[in-house]
Amino acid sequence: MASRGLQEQLDKYLTDAHSIEQQALAQMTVAPGLAGDPEIASAFSTHLGETEEHERLVRERLEARGASPSKLKDIAGTLTGKGFTAFARAQPDTPGKLVVHAFSYEHMELAAYELLASVAARAGDADTVQTARTIERQELAMGQRLERCFDRAVEAALRALAPDDLQQQLDKYLADAHAIEAQARQLLEKAPRLAGTADLASAYEEHHGETEEHQALLDARLKARGGSPSSFKDAALRLGALNWGAFFQAQPDTPAKLAGFAFAFEHLEIGAYELLRRVAARASDPDTEQAAQRILVQERAAADKVHTLFEQALDASLEPQRVGA
Repeated sequence: MASRGLQEQLDKYLTDAHSIEQQALAQMTVAPGLAGDPEIASAFSTHLGETEEHERLVRERLEARGASPSKLKDIAGTLTGKGFTAFARAQPDTPGKLVVHAFSYEHMELAAYELLASVAARAGDADTVQTARTIERQELAMGQRLERCFDRAVEAALRALAPDDLQQQLDKYLADAHAIEAQARQLLEKAPRLAGTADLASAYEEHHGETEEHQALLDARLKARGGSPSSFKDAALRLGALNWGAFFQAQPDTPAKLAGFAFAFEHLEIGAYELLRRVAARASDPDTEQAAQRILVQERAAADKVHTLFEQALDASLEPQRVGA
């Protein structure tokens, strides 16, 4: 029989999943109206219905286990979701920002449900395993739908731009990518100490080196185009990375949460470079297009590597708390 500690951990993973769905609901309710394209709007509308079902399924599993959602976590999730949609609405390229963020968020949910299913299996809760796997499949499908919308997102974001404006937008996309890499570097500097296993630490360290190369490539492209990184964006995202580092350090299951977040963050970068590559092609800048493609290959490989180590991360999270079966 699974230990009491493991059962308690399973309840915590379920409450975390419920708060994630509350954040998703806040985003999906608004997203269709911001999409700027009927196919993208349809993808969000379809997933809104799925997300409502996910919230119900997770809540029912908590109730069946004699637990309940965390009101504090749910409120925080809802406010965060509303905050992002307000941010996306204020951007000149709302459809692009919206699709990239949602693409990353779907992969955070994918990671959360994969880890939840694994904890439930260890706890001998077959019903929760089935629920988590059902939701996981729908999150994966939504991520794939969004990936197929990258072309349409760029089209919607750039539709009204004149040629000169397109060049300026490319510089902004490059500056945004540089800022994301600044955040990635900050996170990856801390990640090896929090990884929990040698393999995960090695994966984070290796990608930290790649991230430094990515920033150098972006610096070179910005300089070649007569632009420069945005000090404000870089500083803001570095501060965000510091806050995330403190958050992970405070968690009892740091290795698993960190691995799930890293997986999602890699998909934020993947989405950003998919858009950058397309904008560069429209702006007739093959050097930037090639740089984005080169970085994309490494971001996808890093995401795949972390994904293969989820079970290790979960082992490292659960073992110190003596919650094994």
